[in-house]
This record gives sequence, C-alpha cells and structure tokens, in this order.
Amino acid sequence: MTTGPRSRPASGMIAAGVLVVVLLVLLAAAFATGTNLVKLSQDVAASMFPPPSVTAEGREIRTLYDIVFVIAVAIFVVVEGLIIWSVVRYRRKPGDDELPPQTHGNNIAETIWTIGPTIIVAFLFVISWQTLNSVEAISTTPDVKVRAVAGQFQWTFDYLDQDGKTVLFTQFTPSGQGGGLVLPVDQKVQLGLHSNDVIHAFYVPQFLFKRDVNPIADDPDFSRDNVFDFTIDAGDAGQTFRGQCAELCGIGHRIMTFEVHALAKADYDTWVQQKIEAAKQTPPPPPSGPPAATLNVVAKSIAFGKTSLEAPADKPFAIDFDNQDAGIQHDIAIQDGTGTLVFNGADVTGPKKELYTVPPLKAGTYKFICTFHANMSGELKVQ
Repeated sequence: MTTGPRSRPASGMIAAGVLVVVLLVLLAAAFATGTNLVKLSQDVAASMFPPPSVTAEGREIRTLYDIVFVIAVAIFVVVEGLIIWSVVRYRRKPGDDELPPQTHGNNIAETIWTIGPTIIVAFLFVISWQTLNSVEAISTTPDVKVRAVAGQFQWTFDYLDQDGKTVLFTQFTPSGQGGGLVLPVDQKVQLGLHSNDVIHAFYVPQFLFKRDVNPIADDPDFSRDNVFDFTIDAGDAGQTFRGQCAELCGIGHRIMTFEVHALAKADYDTWVQQKIEAAKQTPPPPPSGPPAATLNVVAKSIAFGKTSLEAPADKPFAIDFDNQDAGIQHDIAIQDGTGTLVFNGADVTGPKKELYTVPPLKAGTYKFICTFHANMSGELKVQ
C-alpha cells in the first residue's frame, strides 16, 4: 500500500483552524483590556469618512465624498467577489491533471468592462465639476470680509470694510482668550488669504476645505490672493473649531494654529462694534522722562528667555528686547485681562535689538506676547 502526500482538504482544515484560533486570541485580548468592540467598530467606520461638516460648502464636499465612496465600495465588492468566486469555482481538485478549456476573447465581457468604467468616470466628472463650481463660487456682496495673514509662524486676521481694502481692526492673537477668528453663523463670509513670507495653508477640518496661502510680493492690493466663501451653519453658534497651517512652512510649523469662534449674528455685531471702537481710540502719548525700570527680554529659538516679568505701576518703563532669531520677526505686545492690547511694540527682524518704551499701566496681571508666534507668551505683574 502506497502513501502519498497529505491531502489538500486536510491542509485547508488546518489553515482554517489556525485562523479561528488567531481570531479567538484577538477577541480575548480585546475583552481582557476592556475594549468596547462596538465602539471600536464605530470608530473604525467613522475613520473612513471626513468629520461632520459645519458649513454649507462642506456639506456639498461631503456629499461628493459619499457618492465616490459608495461607488468605490461597490466596485471593490464586485471585483473581490469575482476573484473569490473564481478561486473557489476553478480551484484545482484531486485528479485534475489537464488545463480546463481556455477562453480567448469575449465580446460581451469586453463591452461591459469598457462601457461601464466610461460611464462611471463620466458621471464622477460631472458631479465633481458641479460641486467644484458651487464651492468655488465667489459672492460680490458677502456679509463679512476678512483677510487671514500668515507669517512664520503666526496667523493674524484683518477685518475689512465692504470695499475689501480698508482694515477696520486686526485680531493679532490667533487663539485663546480674546483671540481667534471670530465669525457669524448663517452669514456669507469671504476670506482672503495672504502670506508675508513662504507658502502656508489654511485648513479647518470641520470646513472640509484646505487652501494654499501664497506669498505674492508684487501685489500690494492683494488682488491675486486666494479667496473663498463659506457659510457656517446656524446650529453651530457658540462652537469653537481648531484650524492650522497644513503646509510645512519651517521649524515653527507645529505652532501655527488658530481657532474659529462661531457667534450668533447679534453677538457678532456687538463684538465687531466693540473692536472698531477700541481701534479708534487715540493711543496715549509717549511717556516723557526716564523709565522707572528697564526689563530685559531675549527671543531665541522662537521662545522668550523669560516668561515672568515685573514692572512698577502707574509709571513708564522700558523693555530692552533682543531678537536673536536670524531672519525671523518678533515683537512684544501686552494684553490686559480681557485680551485687549494695551501696548504693541515695533516688529523686529533678528538679529536685532529694540528698546520699547511702555506707557504707565495700572496695577494688575498682564500677558506679554509675540504677535507673530502663538507659543511665545509670559506673565507681566505690574505692582
């Protein structure tokens, strides 16, 4: 009696058994670590889709994504199903010593796999073109005009008059108390993007939109800046969304973040009026006589050398500022408890020193910042 090699069905059963054991081990590990499998599966499913959109334009982008995703899944299922069916149907069985009949050419099959993809591609082209035209549409009469100015490594936001050129006021701090890009809900917002140095990118995940911020040195009227419109949903009033530069722009790229604060129309109008009134206020005259104290501050590696300063109350004082970062702009500004700038020193491109003269401040705790870099801040105690 002759014994041959182990039969293929036995090998298949062993492989299936190993697969079952691996799955059981994975399930046991998941339960042992307290993992909620339902939540895990939901998280995995959610990771295949963009975050929920908070703008009208973002919803159109999400709809386009969903259509493309469904078509891609359908094609994947059909192709993989045919592959698996072919493997099972035409697998080699014991005793199969000859090739099965070969088919060369099939007009029906070739027609289907030529016309089918052509129709799908044409359909995707049409709906993508329609979505692009809708999202790229620029209104001639938007409700709000803002210019986002990007610089290494900080965002500032210029709020513009309806002419699109006159700056009503500027938000110097991109996030935190009193800072950020503040916008009304249910209003058409037109945002222009301008860079003072290198290429940056404006990106808010919940907007489902990213746009490059290009440096154009010979465009003083900003006419070639990228511009786009969006409308934040009314139901998102009171929400805050995180944004960031999504283009590697240098060593401080990671700190180039900002916040978008969505307000109801009435709250936004009140906030804007307060900012305009504050911008119109006449700055105090420069103090006369020698300063009561001189504070030394160094900027190096995009950080202040000191994060705590003390100054006398009700007396002018000086800040001897030493910017040691070659080719990078810094400054020193001082905010009160409400986030209002009470002093904003001149911009300094390193390596360079600047002596700031600060007018008298009332006793209290203030914050000193670099308006170019959100991570550069410290506490100033005036007493």
